[in-house]
Amino acid sequence: MITETEKIIEPCLKKDLPEIQSGDTIKVYQKIKEQGKKAKQGKQERIQVFEGVILAIKHGKGISGTITVRKMVGDIGVERIFPIHSPNIEKIEIVQRGKRRKAKLYYLRDRVGKKAKLKRKVEEVEKKE
Repeated sequence: MITETEKIIEPCLKKDLPEIQSGDTIKVYQKIKEQGKKAKQGKQERIQVFEGVILAIKHGKGISGTITVRKMVGDIGVERIFPIHSPNIEKIEIVQRGKRRKAKLYYLRDRVGKKAKLKRKVEEVEKKE
């Protein structure tokens, strides 16, 4: 039986989300609204790309689901939390899969240099015999 809240939430959920996991390197395309003098010249919206490693996926795949993405800018780590069903998120693209053993990769915050990188996950191809 479908409740009334599920009827309201259903049209807001995105159908084209990829299967993401913690440890994946992804690109998040986010709509940014321009303000000030630039907005008056024409375009009021642009798309900004944030590429980084997923540290955590919280609150499941529902309407309140979020992902924490971390990237390094110089020597400084930058983290952003994105609601996956937000209308401001244009698309999410997987760049590469990372090999990991934990669901939350918060230990990467303390790592520097090559130790902060995850090993690449080799996709196994099923053999048809």
